[in-house]
Parts: sequence; structure tokens; C-alpha cells
Amino acid sequence: MPHDSPPPVAGEPHWERAALEKVALASLREQQRSRRWGIFFKLLGFIYLFALLFVALGWLGKRDGVSPARHTAVVEINGLIASDHPGAAENITAGLQEAFKDKATQGVVLRINSPGGSPVQAAQINDEIRRLREKYPNTPLYAVVEDICASGGYYVAAASDKIFVNESSIVGSIGVLMDGFGFATVLDKLGIERRLLTAGENKGFLDPFSPLQPAQKEHAQKMLNAIHQQFIKVVREGRGNRLKETPDTFSGLMWTGQESINMGLADALGSVQYVAREVIKAEDLVDFTPRENIAERVAKRFGAAMAQALVRAGMTTSGRVMLH
Repeated sequence: MPHDSPPPVAGEPHWERAALEKVALASLREQQRSRRWGIFFKLLGFIYLFALLFVALGWLGKRDGVSPARHTAVVEINGLIASDHPGAAENITAGLQEAFKDKATQGVVLRINSPGGSPVQAAQINDEIRRLREKYPNTPLYAVVEDICASGGYYVAAASDKIFVNESSIVGSIGVLMDGFGFATVLDKLGIERRLLTAGENKGFLDPFSPLQPAQKEHAQKMLNAIHQQFIKVVREGRGNRLKETPDTFSGLMWTGQESINMGLADALGSVQYVAREVIKAEDLVDFTPRENIAERVAKRFGAAMAQALVRAGMTTSGRVMLH
């Protein structure tokens, strides 16, 4: 290793210059060390940020496609069944398609914990389940109800081979609703005049700030009745002669899991693990539920914010029809 030169001695020629050169050299070395450490920590920071980016974009943490030799596929419907929720038909049908397509899948379990939602979304999932069951006749699909399987949730479950519930599960609510509020009398009391201009006598259909028109109410009821009949047809086709109809079956009431078995709305008690182990005979579970990553979530929220801005700018919306 090179040795530092001896310190300059006062009185020697040019000692001031030698001292300054030594101080400058030491300062330069210190700057170089600081720069190297700075580069090192910046690289660590970049690696950390790239790892977060990969996770956000869904490039990390995905199911790698390596499944057990024999397994039970699980697809989950959790929460509202609606186009702007994880329970959207697009998401659920994609998961079901992957589950059935996997050659190691011995059976599919649809885990349901949903109060219902859009009749259109529920019908699309129901249709896809029936299509997949025909395409893969040797792969059974069972619905397993957890806390609640009501309305649109039951619309989906009715397409399965069998429905398993817990004794305390809530099942049923086979009906349709359209809800809203009426503020016409409130505006009168406050002395506020409602100014609604339309082209088309029914364009302000069920406007909450206008008096309810009997003709519009009758038209809305016809739509609800038609959707209700579609719901009833799906349940009857799905349950067949297992269904024990009573005047309350399609009234919108809900029952416990054990009561739903007695009524033929469900088949037996059982959890996801029970069905996989005792019914499908493939105890290993593989989750095929599509999971929304951070980038998709941000994009959807941005889109929702833009839609709300358009509504505030003057667009109007009417009451949504829901299976609740």
C-alpha cells in the first residue's frame, strides 16, 4: 500500500503549497467515498421502486400456473355483483373459464358471500356457468354459501350442480327492486321550484323531485315483474324437482341455511374444504379468482371520478334495478 508523505515542516520551501495539496487530496478522497455510497443507496432505492412497480402492475405475485396434480378449483364472489366491483361478470367468468380449462381441476367450487346486485351481471355469470358445465361435463361445479347468498347471489348459485350452505347462512331473497326517494313535497314546503325540461314526455322517468306519475309507476312495475319472472325461471330450471315451492318461495323472503335445505333451495351443509375433500375428492385448493392489482384499481377510480364529473356537469341518472 502507498504511504502518505511525511507532514511538511514549517520553514521548508513551499511547505504551504504541500499542506494545501494534502488537504485538497484528503477532501477529494472523502468526496469520492461519499459519491460511491450515494450511488449504492440510489441503486437500492431504484431496485425497491422497481419491485413496487412490478407488484402494482401485477407482474409479481400472480399464480404461476403450477397446480397440484389433482386439485379443487375455487372462484370467489365476495360482495356486490356489479360491473364496477370485483364481483363483475367479466371477472367471475374469466376465473371460471381458467378453472375449467386447467386439466388438473377435478371440480370447481364457487364460494359465494354476496347480497346480490345487478340482474344483468348475475344472468351473465349464470349463463356462463351453464355453458361451461356443458363444455366440461366431467367437471362438476358446486356453490358453497358462506354468510349470505341472496338475490343476485342466489341467481348465480342456481346454475350449479349442488348448493352447500352453513346452518346460519342467509339464503333466498328471490325478488327484484327499484328504490329511490321522492322530494316533491319537500320542495313545495321550502318554496323551491323544480325546473325540468325534457324532449319526450317520459324522459324524466321517476324523477325524484317531481310527483310520481301513475303511468310511470305502472311501467316500472311491469319491468320489475318481467325481471322477476326471469329470475323465477332460472331458479326452477336450476333446482328442478328438488325445489319445494310455497307461496313464499319467490316473495323476496330469506331463510337460514338449514331452512333453505328444507325448502329445496340448497342441498346440504358443507364448507369449501368439506366439498373439496369429501365430494370432489381433491383436497388441494387452487384459487382462480381474478385479483385486481393496484394499477387497475387506480385506473378504475380515475374512470369513476370522470363519470361523476360528467354527472355533476348536467347528466341525469334514473334508479337502478337491483336483485337485492
